[in-house]
Amino acid sequence: MRFAALAIVFGYLFTGCAKQDDANSTRGKFVKSLLSKMTMEEKIGQMTLYTSGWDVTGPVLNENYRKDILAGRCGNIFNAHTVTYNRELQKFAMENTRLKIPLLFGYDVIHGYKTIFPVPLAESCSWDLALIEKSAQLAAKEAASAGLNWTFAPMVDISRDPRWGRVAEGAGEDPYLGSLIAASRTRGFQGASLDDPLTLAACVKHFAAYGAAEGGRDYGTVDMSERSLREVYLPTYHAAVNAGAATVMSSFNEVSGVPATGNRFLLTKILREEWGFKGMVVTDYTSINEMVKHGYAADEKQAGEQAVSAGVDMDMQGAVYQNFLIKSVKEGKIPESVIDQSVVRVLNLKYDLGLFEDPYRYLNNQREKENTLSEEMLAHSLEIGRKSIVLLKNEPFNGVKILPISPEVHKIALIGPLADNRVDMMGTWHAAGDETRVVTVLEGLRKALPQCQINFAAGCETSGENRSGLDEAIRLASGSDLVILALGENYVQSGEAASRSILGLPGVQQEMLEKLSACGKPVAVLLMAGRPLVIRWMANHVPAILNTSHLGTMAGEAIADVLTGKSNPSGKLTMSFPRDEGQIPVYYSMKNTGRPLDPANKYTSKYLDVPNEPLYPFGYGLSYTSFGYSELKLSSDHLSMKDSLLVSVQIKNIGQMAGEEIVQLYIRDLVGSVTRPVKELKGFQKLMLQPGESKEVKFILRADDLRFYTSNMTFAAEPGLFRVMAGTSSMQYLEAGFELK
Repeated sequence: MRFAALAIVFGYLFTGCAKQDDANSTRGKFVKSLLSKMTMEEKIGQMTLYTSGWDVTGPVLNENYRKDILAGRCGNIFNAHTVTYNRELQKFAMENTRLKIPLLFGYDVIHGYKTIFPVPLAESCSWDLALIEKSAQLAAKEAASAGLNWTFAPMVDISRDPRWGRVAEGAGEDPYLGSLIAASRTRGFQGASLDDPLTLAACVKHFAAYGAAEGGRDYGTVDMSERSLREVYLPTYHAAVNAGAATVMSSFNEVSGVPATGNRFLLTKILREEWGFKGMVVTDYTSINEMVKHGYAADEKQAGEQAVSAGVDMDMQGAVYQNFLIKSVKEGKIPESVIDQSVVRVLNLKYDLGLFEDPYRYLNNQREKENTLSEEMLAHSLEIGRKSIVLLKNEPFNGVKILPISPEVHKIALIGPLADNRVDMMGTWHAAGDETRVVTVLEGLRKALPQCQINFAAGCETSGENRSGLDEAIRLASGSDLVILALGENYVQSGEAASRSILGLPGVQQEMLEKLSACGKPVAVLLMAGRPLVIRWMANHVPAILNTSHLGTMAGEAIADVLTGKSNPSGKLTMSFPRDEGQIPVYYSMKNTGRPLDPANKYTSKYLDVPNEPLYPFGYGLSYTSFGYSELKLSSDHLSMKDSLLVSVQIKNIGQMAGEEIVQLYIRDLVGSVTRPVKELKGFQKLMLQPGESKEVKFILRADDLRFYTSNMTFAAEPGLFRVMAGTSSMQYLEAGFELK
């Protein structure tokens, strides 16, 4: 894992599915011939993407868009899915257009199509790259079986601000882990070949630094040094490109004063010239038009010229290219060669997907029936759901730990607005998820504990001030052996355009929590949200807390398996939980100051009212068993620029239950030509240990692992002293040192 991981993060692997441009290849000759037959209007039609709509009778396409397809002014449709509908559209294009160029069908398949898997932030907490890749592979299989060719995923934006709702779609705060997950998801979606009708072309988004918006406000301004951009925010996109991503999506935000959709530095210098990306770039929804409101373009015509000049090949929904590019070419503002280059990239993608060979390759009704909500899909949703749950707290109540649920418990009060809830279990961006197939927590618990009396009350809603159900909730809690509370966010309280300034439990859920905790019964909370929440009161007063997030179709069964101990929780946080909003941003790899924290000295870097540290840090997660760390050893006290250093540590299961541990390796560069973070993740391993079992875990460090952007922006390792940390989280570890010479 160490060698592959390093290569993925820093770009030494290239297994791209997007083939190199080769005019003499079969594809090159075919595309060149087709391009020579196209009018300018038809060329720009291939650079245009419009959306399908849905009404009560099913999918429907705007009649004007249908006319655009007929005239060759639109070559791509998104939000169109199901075999029957997409076949009708493809047939319309193939039988009625002059050049018979097949349509490309895209959709936001973020964490499943009909079968929904955990939101990506939850999945990342599994730290299980194989399972994460399988999620993408199965999502692609189900979606491609419904007539889709292209997904607007993976979302790989690093974010350290939980106020931003779209953290639910990413992998958290760390560029190393985020890069590995970005590559895994890309490979999962695309498989070994894009023309496999059970795969989708991936679209890496949102390029770039979308997750660093000021104040956590969606679509907001991003401003940072180039060093931070390259060290923290770009590696995940680079990893996905190196894993072969066929397409990239430009982001809504500006970066250092230039909107990403018109940012030649990002889209041409970095993406194409430095990274060698040969695929197609699409905008986010109407982001060309929005450059006018940014104040970067005087009008949409200028915005279109800026976008295509920067390197944008396809306009999503904005109609800017369709409305203005012909005029821009005639005026000499845009060379026709620039248009041709973009059209070639679009046609290359369609060729690689096999659409020219068979426009109906993805349109098989029997395949759709067999792969939609199949046992294979449901089984994986359950497995990855279990692995995504993080145990945040499990303290004794009256001397006995609450979880896993004891056989002595006979009467459970299951309370909360998310306890018998289907749609919110699917989380944000749940595509065409089938709400009727979702297993609720109530259903999962009743199946897992048939001997128990499980009484349910919603108590309150996930928003609003309605308190009419609180008395019933208190009555049930008072008469139970155990109270389980399902609290958190509904599916629209996180995700796109769902930034929040206050991150506590929404509505009157906190009030209900406090009243039920006063009943004198043991309480366990299931925390369901698309982001880290501020739960300081909960952490101080509730004995047991499981961070379950939004787990998808099999949520209730996965949660029940963990509550009952059938599955021992093994997830670790990939995004720190702040103590309160005033700490944000708070993340594990912060830098030191010239006046680091000293509790005895007022004039050091700290708050007066809360500690500097997060409530729950990156890498944190408990188990029903316990693990002991010992004997951290380095093969040498020095490392040359050409050699390697072996790091080993002994891990022992010192509890009473078999469990899986995620062993994490961090380093710190003590002195650099520019300041360095207090720690950086450089490796991890997952291992299963039986009670009493012990294993030695080994990592290899090389000078390449220690590189960063130095004072002159050279990416290199510098000689000096380093610390190595191996442990169970970013705040609990053993430590040793070495010198790089």
